[in-house]
Amino acid sequence: VVVGFPLLTALALETSSTAHAAVVVGLLPLTTAAYGAWRRGTRHPAAFWLAASGGAVLVAGFALWESGGGLSPADLLLFGALVVCAAGYGEGGRLAEEMPGWQVIGWALALCLPLSLPVAVLAMAVEPDGRLTARTVVGLAWLVLGSQCVGLMVWYRGMAVIGVGRASQLQLAQPLLTLLWAVLLLGERMSPLAPLTALGVLACIAVTQRTAGGGAGPTVVRVRRLGSGGQRS
Repeated sequence: VVVGFPLLTALALETSSTAHAAVVVGLLPLTTAAYGAWRRGTRHPAAFWLAASGGAVLVAGFALWESGGGLSPADLLLFGALVVCAAGYGEGGRLAEEMPGWQVIGWALALCLPLSLPVAVLAMAVEPDGRLTARTVVGLAWLVLGSQCVGLMVWYRGMAVIGVGRASQLQLAQPLLTLLWAVLLLGERMSPLAPLTALGVLACIAVTQRTAGGGAGPTVVRVRRLGSGGQRS
């Protein structure tokens, strides 16, 4: 989550558009749900897996259509990012049941700092286009504070509350939101198929939220017991 996913996606975006990368990463919800089910022994009904697979097929099919039906080296990097990020989300959601979400991402960032800081300094020194501008500073600040800190802090807490399987499927909306921001901020073109894909994906999300098994983690169960007026045994 801290090193593997950002590094692999950044390398992929050197030769791939933001829109293409966004829909390929749309496979992450299914990957995360599968990892969470395997790691935690959660059993989801068939309707959940059908809806989750349907959402993944929609975004993957959209990606293949946009790229002309073939895979590129950038896609291999993105698929590698899927695997490491799904494991990171699954383990982070499990840890968030035992500690606050800000501590989960905080410790992850702190443990990776001895590696990430010197690599960042070296990259700034050797990269020919590594000059800091107002735009790049704002972008970096958002990635650090918004996406990497606040976003993951809330995300891990949410996974602990509603379960990895249910939370992971909300990410099906992420590629569509990424496409929208790519058009608004970067001037990229949005395919006419994007709105239709969005409707299908939203329908799949609705089904997964109604059918996901596993529910809340131990933390929420303890809160409910205390809130019912009884004492914990």
